[in-house]
Amino acid sequence: MLAGVAVTAVLGAVVSGLGVLDADAYGTLRIWSVGTLAGRELPVLWEVLPFLLVGAVLALTVAPALNAFALGDEAGRALGVAPGRVRLLGTLATVLLSGAATAAIGPVGFIGLVAPHVARLLTGPDHRRLMPYAVLIGAGLLLVADIVGRVIARPAEIQVGIVTAFVGAPVLIWLIGRTRLNRRSASASRKAEATA
Repeated sequence: MLAGVAVTAVLGAVVSGLGVLDADAYGTLRIWSVGTLAGRELPVLWEVLPFLLVGAVLALTVAPALNAFALGDEAGRALGVAPGRVRLLGTLATVLLSGAATAAIGPVGFIGLVAPHVARLLTGPDHRRLMPYAVLIGAGLLLVADIVGRVIARPAEIQVGIVTAFVGAPVLIWLIGRTRLNRRSASASRKAEATA
C-alpha cells in the first residue's frame, strides 16, 4: 500500500510539473481529471478500442471460473479452477477495461462500483450474466449522468464525474447497507435451520 502511495505521489508531481510547463495541456488535464464526455468523439474510441476488446474477451473468458472461485480457493481448486490464473486474468481484464475507459473520458467515480451491485440485484451472482448487465447498466448510468450534467447547469455543463460523485456515493452506501442486511438475514436463516 505504501508503494502505491509513493508511486501516486511521484507521478502526481510529474503530471503537475508537466502541466505548469504547458498551460493548454494543464487545462485539458484539469477537465479530464474530473471525468467528462464533452469533446469525446469517435477517434477517442478507436484509440482505446483494442484495449477494450482484449479486456472484454479476457473478462468473458474468466467469468465461469469466477463463479467457482467465489466459493473460495479450496472449493475452486476442487472444481478445477487455478486461483492464481483466475486472479491474474481477472486483474488483467480489469486493468485493460478500466484503464481504457479512464484514458478516454477521465476518472468517473462510482459507476464502476454501483453498476455491478445493481446488476447483481437483477441477475444474481453468476458472472457470465453479471458482467454484460454491469456493462450495460454502467453505460446507462454514465449517459444519464451526462444528460443531468448538461441540463441542470444550462448553458454551462457539469462534468459527468461530478454528477456521479454526488449521486453515486449515497446510492453506493445504500447498496452496501442492503447487501449487508441480506447477508445477515441469510446467516440468521442458516443458523435457525441448523438448530432446528
